[in-house]
Amino acid sequence: MEQFFHRFIQDFQSAELLSNTMLRLVCAALLGGAIGLERELHRKPAGLRTNLFICFGSAMFTILSEQMVGPGVGDRSRIASNIIPGIGFIGAGSILHSRGSVTGLTTAATLFVVASIGMACGGGFYLQAIFATLVILVALSALGWFETRFSLKPLVMTYEAVAEKPDELMSEINRVLEQEHHGMDRVQIIKTNGDYMLHFGIHATRKEHESLLTRLRESKIFKRVAFSSEHEEE
Repeated sequence: MEQFFHRFIQDFQSAELLSNTMLRLVCAALLGGAIGLERELHRKPAGLRTNLFICFGSAMFTILSEQMVGPGVGDRSRIASNIIPGIGFIGAGSILHSRGSVTGLTTAATLFVVASIGMACGGGFYLQAIFATLVILVALSALGWFETRFSLKPLVMTYEAVAEKPDELMSEINRVLEQEHHGMDRVQIIKTNGDYMLHFGIHATRKEHESLLTRLRESKIFKRVAFSSEHEEE
């Protein structure tokens, strides 16, 4: 009878440990998925699966660091502490640098915070994890709208300008950009249908782009001026 009771207690503790572990992992998956869904809807490189996996993995490593080391044996935070440099490596891979323009910083920062949310779930700190998730969602949505509304967020836009003579084309572009205090990058000039088309990128806020486009279209040198692509620097 005593052996049966002892076995029952062990099974109960194992079941409780399993259910607690599953709860933490499910919580991490849901919170990481919520942030990932927001990123996915805005067509960011690190979307639903990336954020979910990072949050889930961080929670899993935190749980393992707690369960694999017995009381008084070794450092229980050793496994979890290595999550941070691991996430730093992934975040560095999401940052791109191209001719003075840096993109992916918001993505890298989001992954870093998602990992901390996963660690909070793995440690059983549900309220902290939920609160952090809500703050991140508000920051990504509301602050993103605020930056766009008040023209605070930099954009990298590619322009196309067409003229008859290449020297006049370059001279006029440089004159307008100098007045607007901007410089070109990714410059490419091609000949098309007897005219010359110049492709160049400009890094500026939306309001500055609108002002620059107006100035370019006022010039009589160009036959056509337009945008060919646009992406936000995040």
